[in-house]
Amino acid sequence: MTEVLEQDSKSAVGHASKYTRNNPYYSTVTYNELLTGEGSEKETRHIELSLEEGMSYTPGDAVGILPENRAEAVSEVLTALGYKGDERVLDHYKVEISLEEALRTRLQIGKLARSSVNQLFKIAPDNAGLKEMAGPDNKARAEEYCWGRELVDLLTDFPWLIKEPQQLFQVVARLTPRMYSIASSQLAHPDDVQTTVRVVRYDSHGRNRQGVASGHLGDRAGTGITIPIFLHANNNFRLPVDSSAPVIMIGPGTGIAPFRSFLEERQAKGEPGDNWLFFGEQREKMDFLYKDQLQQMHRDGFLTRLDTAFSRDQHAKIYVQDRMQERAKELYEWLDRGAYFYVCGDATRMAKDVETALLDVIAKGSNGTLEHAAEYLAGMKKQKRYQLDVY
Repeated sequence: MTEVLEQDSKSAVGHASKYTRNNPYYSTVTYNELLTGEGSEKETRHIELSLEEGMSYTPGDAVGILPENRAEAVSEVLTALGYKGDERVLDHYKVEISLEEALRTRLQIGKLARSSVNQLFKIAPDNAGLKEMAGPDNKARAEEYCWGRELVDLLTDFPWLIKEPQQLFQVVARLTPRMYSIASSQLAHPDDVQTTVRVVRYDSHGRNRQGVASGHLGDRAGTGITIPIFLHANNNFRLPVDSSAPVIMIGPGTGIAPFRSFLEERQAKGEPGDNWLFFGEQREKMDFLYKDQLQQMHRDGFLTRLDTAFSRDQHAKIYVQDRMQERAKELYEWLDRGAYFYVCGDATRMAKDVETALLDVIAKGSNGTLEHAAEYLAGMKKQKRYQLDVY
């Protein structure tokens, strides 16, 4: 999923003082279609959202989406609690609403957090099962329990501990916005903001699950539906000020999103700098996101180089870092003439593997050691020529 870490809302762009996470703009979904083909193991969607005149963003920014929990999940929690949903509660701003609305729009009833286990234990300190998982000494056991579970599982395994609906606000975290990298340039699309979303669906502990925001966008945000959004700046992920500087972009999967924005922006401005994109996914036939647009940019000569890595199209898996190694000589030549290097996507493995490959590329290209490569990369970081948007 192209979901970036939430930043301080004061850094929002456009209508910064008008539209924020606490006062969002109600945008209309103007386009919501699958990017992945039939037979793909992934469900990746391209989504376009209307903007009010005056709202603005810069390539590298994110769009914040305030999701709702799906009706089935809300119903399951109400059943586990033994409530109807019309009970009255006060939300985080002391506004009186129904319990159903609270579960749908205010509370994080999806992925179970260890904090919920600890908070429920404070309500029921005599419960032996909760005691085994509560507190810092039992962190590992609590995390093992929470893995793959949601609030309904906790309420089902430890029933009748919530004595009144308002206690849920003590036990359950607030439902927060999800941040998605913007996949468009406003110069090319002045009236909307676009993003790329992988819909997360899985089975766990006997229940069908889905990502809160991605499920909302995948199942309940069709064309014409209105959803609350806001724009969010990411000043640490920016195109070079020098329009002639080369850029190298590593964007496997939905990590392609900000680089589509970068490319559209540079193309709209007629910037002369060379552009090199590395894109990776599972299968070319089903998973080549924005294939037609990227290949046309490449044919036109605007996208100087386009290297792809489709891991499941051959027996030995190939990833973007492998393509980097294969192109080591040319990559170092680009870096040596001042190229900016960008990475977007998974922080856990991909970004680390890409950095390791980059260090190797630098060492080989400069006929130096890995220690020298580390110094070279540190210099790039200091010059803001190495930028990450990872999650």
